[in-house]
Amino acid sequence: MPKAYVVAEVLISNPAAYEGYRALSTASVAQHGGNFIARGGKRDQREGHDVAHSDAWRTVIIEFPSLKQAQDWYESAEYQKAKEIRVANSIGRLFIVEGV
Repeated sequence: MPKAYVVAEVLISNPAAYEGYRALSTASVAQHGGNFIARGGKRDQREGHDVAHSDAWRTVIIEFPSLKQAQDWYESAEYQKAKEIRVANSIGRLFIVEGV
């Protein structure tokens, strides 16, 4: 069964309030069998168009054992609580991609 990856790019507008998201999302990822592969490390943009101040953007990659587990995590009540905080205190995009 192929693994799945949640990929997010986030620009945080309210760092203090966003801390609540980190705590809740970390717990929900673990609860659903996910593993953080990248979480806001140094970013080196090589191709494509990026917004100004790309260093301010966080890139997050989470690996799940399957697409279904990634989807279940995203739809879970635990993550929905975290998502409310993320959406209120950042802009960005998030998608799930099936891998190998």
